[in-house]
Parts: sequence; structure tokens; C-alpha cells
Amino acid sequence: MSGGAVLLVEALAAIVILIMLIVRVQLSPAIALILVSLGLAWVVGIPPAEIVRTFEGGVGNALGHIALVVGLGTILGRMLVQSGGAERIAGTIVGWFGAPRADWAMMTVALVVGLPVFFEVGFVLLVPIVFTLARQVGAHPMRIALPMAAGLSVVHAMVPPHPAAMLAAQSYGADLGLTIAFALLIGVPTAMVAGPLYARWIVPRLTGPTSPSTAPTQEAPRELPGFGVTVATLLLPVALMLAGSFASLVLPTGSPPESALRLVGSPVVALLAAVLVSYWTLGLARGLSLETIRDYTNDCLAPTAMITLVVGVGAGFGKVLTAGGVSDAIIAAAAQAHLPVVVLAWLIAALLRIATGSATVAMATTVGIVAPLVTLSGTRPELLVIATGAGSVVLSHVNDGGFWLVKEYFGLSMADTVRSWTVCETLISVVALILTLGVSAVL
Repeated sequence: MSGGAVLLVEALAAIVILIMLIVRVQLSPAIALILVSLGLAWVVGIPPAEIVRTFEGGVGNALGHIALVVGLGTILGRMLVQSGGAERIAGTIVGWFGAPRADWAMMTVALVVGLPVFFEVGFVLLVPIVFTLARQVGAHPMRIALPMAAGLSVVHAMVPPHPAAMLAAQSYGADLGLTIAFALLIGVPTAMVAGPLYARWIVPRLTGPTSPSTAPTQEAPRELPGFGVTVATLLLPVALMLAGSFASLVLPTGSPPESALRLVGSPVVALLAAVLVSYWTLGLARGLSLETIRDYTNDCLAPTAMITLVVGVGAGFGKVLTAGGVSDAIIAAAAQAHLPVVVLAWLIAALLRIATGSATVAMATTVGIVAPLVTLSGTRPELLVIATGAGSVVLSHVNDGGFWLVKEYFGLSMADTVRSWTVCETLISVVALILTLGVSAVL
């Protein structure tokens, strides 16, 4: 076999071994990921002196963002639950949609909240509402969680101003407004199929009960905060991030106001601001003491430690795959195939996603390969943005942080996480590709 084929076989073998260590040997996912990452780095030829440094680089880059986002988002979620705000939002949403359509309500909320935020930010913001809503309607939490995750994933991958989608739109020369319009036209029905419709079919077939290690707990009932103030607190980081994303469109680049908006609109600063605001709107204004708020903050962070560690080492595994040449082997194999540029963009992004576990990395890498082909293909660049985004979410597995977020937050087995989350992501990818090809054929 050629060198590229050998790399692909080695990477596939590493993933199989990883799954076996977790499922059969019952090894902690974090320990299994570390062992397999270091072993694969040695097998693919990364110099021994660079193996640990490469792995730590991937872990550090991920944790620098993930740890703060998960921590601050968890604190905001705890305040939302302890104040009764999550119960207020859940009750209002159910009142609007009706209890039988609570899953559709959650998908709608996720599509809106997820527009300007990273997947993991929206996830930790909405998880408390998922548990509260599931309890109110008497449903399995995954019945509500899967539509939420589908909505967040769709907008994260396909809709600007998310960074990877924005990069693709700029590199392909796509009109930003049309890209957003096409993304919503294709993304909304995609989220419907992969979210509420699939959840209604798969959740009764999950084999294990959910036992979420980070499920929020609620104190004795008290007067609930108003719907308006609760939603305003929840959407404050969304509004700040949205303002940061569009700062350069309305203000001179590099000007003090533009720089300030970008700072305030960064996920960490936006979430920190929302946490501080929640201390008043959902804490002190509700009669909670500063000591109680401090205890809530400290107590809610402990269960996130394993989630954060697993996400970090999963990113380290992806870094080893990239540094070892597996990504290059995937690109070379895809380039030899004579396919329509829409399918080629989807395929390259899909293969990179499977190898690295990162939708953002998959999109950013694919853009560099496909951009020179845009003018020759005759395909609308806006549709290429969507096809690239669709490919970047396929087949989420053990090297993807989202996989572990869903598994750990909802206490699922590995098998049930694959049946629910992995298939949901794959449905998003395939359905969006089919719809994109259909729109491309009409235009």
C-alpha cells in the first residue's frame, strides 16, 4: 500500500482500539484517549521528542477555550435553575407549543440561541432548560436534548457569523446575506428531520436509562422570576457575541469601538458578563445571599471536570491525527475522485471531520482545497458553504468534544450515544447535502 493508505489504516485501527478500550475494557475515556493518542503518534512516525508536545498542544488549545466556556456556562445554567428561571422558560415554551410539541419548541429555541454562539456555549446554556422541560412533560431527557443539539449543530456548521462558515463564505466569494438565507432554507428542515423526528423514533429504542452526572437540582419551590428578565439574562451572551461578530460591518476595522465590541463579544467575556448579571437578576433580586450564590458557583463546577478533561484529550487525539499526516492522506485520496464540486467539498470536509473530530478544522481545511475550484464549477458559492458545513458534522465519534458533552451530560452509554447523537449528526450531514444538491439543480 502507499504511504497515505497506510496512514488511513493506522488511524482507523487506532479508532477501533479506542472504542474497544472504552466499551470492552471499561477504561475511562480520558485515559483511553491519552493511551491511543500517544501510541498512534509513535506509529505514524512523529519524532519521540515531539509526541507529548504535539498531544499537549492539541489539549491546551482546546482547553484554553472549552474549560472557560463550560465553566462559565455551567454557572449561568445553575443560576438559571436555582432561581426557577429554567422552570419559567420551560413552562412558557410548553404553553406556546403545547406539551406534545416540547421537542419542536426546544429545536426552535436552539436555532435562535445558537446563531451567534459556538455549539458548546449554546449546549451548556440550554441543558438546564432541557432537564426542566423534560421533567415538566414527563419525557426522557434525550427526547428534548436531541432536537436542541440538532438545532445548535445546524447553525454552528452552516450559518454565518459562525467563524468557519464566515471563512468559507469569504473564501468562496459568497454573498453573506444569501448564504444565511440558503443556510436557513436548508438548515431548518434538516434540523427537523435530525432533531424532533429522529428523536421520537430513537429515544424509545435507547437501551440504557439516562443517569446524568451533571443534571441540575432544584430547591424548594418559590416565586419564579419573570419570563422577560430570565430570557434577557439567558440571551445576554448571545446578544453580546452577535454584536462582536458584526462589529466590523458597522464600525471601522481597528477603531476603538470596534475593538471594544469584539472584546465584549468574545465567548468568555460575554459569558462572564452574563454570569455577573445573573448574580443580580436571578440571585440577589430573588432573595439569595452572596454566600448562597458562591456555594452554587463552587458546587456546580465539580461535575464538569471529567467532561472538560475528555474534551481536551479528544482534541489532543485530533492534533495527533493532523500532525501525523492523516489529514493530508485524506485530502490526497479525495482529490483523486472526479466528483461534482458540491459533493467534493462535502466529502473532503466529512473525511477531515472523521479524522480530526473538529467541524471548524474540517471546514477551514476544506476551504483552502475547494476555493480555487469555485469559479470553474459554475456552482453558487453560497451552496458550497452549506455543503462544506454539512460535511463537517458527519459521524461524530470519540474524537469529537460534542460526543462526550452529550454522553456525559445525559449519562448515556457509548452505544446509546452513537445511536442518538452520532446518527443525529450524520442525518444533519446527509440531509443537508441532499437538499443542497436539490437547490443547486433548480438554480
